[in-house]
Amino acid sequence: MTDTESHTTQASGAEVPEDPASQAPVSGGAPGLSADGGEAQASSTVAGDARPAAEADAGQQGEQPLDGVAASSPSQSNPGKGMDPGGAIEEELDELVKTAAERDQYLALAQRTQADFENYRKRVARDAVQAQERGVVKLAKELLPALDNLDRAIDAAEAEDPLLAGVRLVRSELSAALARLGIEAFAPLGEAFDPNLHEAVAQQPVEGATSGAVAEVFQNGYRMGETIIRPARVLVAA
Repeated sequence: MTDTESHTTQASGAEVPEDPASQAPVSGGAPGLSADGGEAQASSTVAGDARPAAEADAGQQGEQPLDGVAASSPSQSNPGKGMDPGGAIEEELDELVKTAAERDQYLALAQRTQADFENYRKRVARDAVQAQERGVVKLAKELLPALDNLDRAIDAAEAEDPLLAGVRLVRSELSAALARLGIEAFAPLGEAFDPNLHEAVAQQPVEGATSGAVAEVFQNGYRMGETIIRPARVLVAA
């Protein structure tokens, strides 16, 4: 045996230190671990290393919508935060001024409406009174010729006429009915002539009468208050 072979034999018989990489499990376990326990510990280690990374990723994904909400939350949760208090007060004052203006407008409208209604009520009442007066005047004008005829009949009748008392009774009843309606007769004998109240039939000198005065009444006049239903027909002294 040569020295070379002896050296080779000694080298082969000696314990060669194991390569750490050669003992790594085929399954991808950590180096320096056994096939059984080492693989389980490697899997646990890998899983332990992967869990924080996954939690970190999930935290980042979950924080994105929270960041968006947080960005918009100040204006949504508290709309008044960040606003100018002076501006809000001015807006409220403007609303109060507007409301007060509308109140004044409605109040003025209500007052005008009330005034218009009062005027309308008074006008209707006045028109009703005037209509009633016109109706009474129209009726009186229709009855006055009958009264005139009764007066003529009384003047022409003899004192012993048995019908004279009945004619006087009818005449008095008609006069009382007109008086209840506010109609009265007037005979302006001796008064100054007034064209608003009297109708001059003639004018002539009359002994003992003042010029311009009523010397004789041919037909009585009738009036209702200030309304002249019929003027008196008179003779005016010259």
